[in-house]
Amino acid sequence: MKKRALFIGGTGTISTAIVKRLVNELDWEVWVLNRGNRDHVLPEAVHRITVDINDEAAVIEKLSDMTFDVVGEFIGFHVSQVERDYRLFAGKTKQYIYISSASAYNKPAANYIITEGTTLANPYWQYSRDKITCEEFLMKKYREEGFPVTIVRPSHTYDERNVPLGVHGKNGFWQVIKRMREGKPVIIQGDGSSLWTLTWNADFAIGYTGLMGNRHAIGEAFQITSDEALTWDQIYNTIADVLGVKLNAYHVSTDFLRAVGDKYGYDFTGALLGDKSVSVIFDNSKLKRVVPDMRTNVRFDMGVKIALDYVLSHPEECQKEDPEFDEWCDRVIAALEEAKKRV
Repeated sequence: MKKRALFIGGTGTISTAIVKRLVNELDWEVWVLNRGNRDHVLPEAVHRITVDINDEAAVIEKLSDMTFDVVGEFIGFHVSQVERDYRLFAGKTKQYIYISSASAYNKPAANYIITEGTTLANPYWQYSRDKITCEEFLMKKYREEGFPVTIVRPSHTYDERNVPLGVHGKNGFWQVIKRMREGKPVIIQGDGSSLWTLTWNADFAIGYTGLMGNRHAIGEAFQITSDEALTWDQIYNTIADVLGVKLNAYHVSTDFLRAVGDKYGYDFTGALLGDKSVSVIFDNSKLKRVVPDMRTNVRFDMGVKIALDYVLSHPEECQKEDPEFDEWCDRVIAALEEAKKRV
């Protein structure tokens, strides 16, 4: 008899890879509960439940007396949402897996090598603090009532529709790629030497699916990331190499980016100071003890080639221009060049 999983969301960068692995390689019965906006990315074998998860009465009616081996929450950002999930699924699942975030770890941590025991505290990003609150609620329910929770903390996970960057505008990565192709200077936070980890979504899925139905995962937290660490200069140079262009890097301090970016709606306080500007290397030994199959198959140079091939061949879907951000980059660079002349 197949094991049965229900995913709340199920069509995002992380969850799509997990669903495909479960259906195509591991022979699970997979159900996805969402509003049906992106169901075209799912395999045909997936069972759809089209409903707004916030409409608890409708969800209860749709699920009826169904039970699950695993319920996975991918779109829970506030404690009210995991409280809702607890009401809906307590007693109806053998395992509830919550996607938290590696950005919840202390910034900066006492040690750049991050383990699941690293303190959770992020004074710079509300998103991360909300994830911490969700974790605390769920672990309290596990300790006091035996609610079968597993916490998963991803870091920067990407797929063929995304090119990972440190500094970009409100429309995502494309304007930076466009600047690279045009030979224009590209802003990189700091001096480009801080370390970062990028994880291909199918590699992440190996770790996640290995935790599903795994009794050693109940009541525990796991980070799932690649084992490859790169500096931000190496990341941008790899992208430029795949594009076949020379990178024209322009380094700008995180503090300066915050000062001139936040007022334009670019949340560099949270995204940079609370996350990407801080060097991190993830120790995945805890995950590998529980999931021996976990491994990194797709290095960044391989993954970003797949992503850029897709992006360049799907202009309407992926190439969202951002002239406002482009102009902002030019003004920031011009202001700093003028400052150099005056000193």
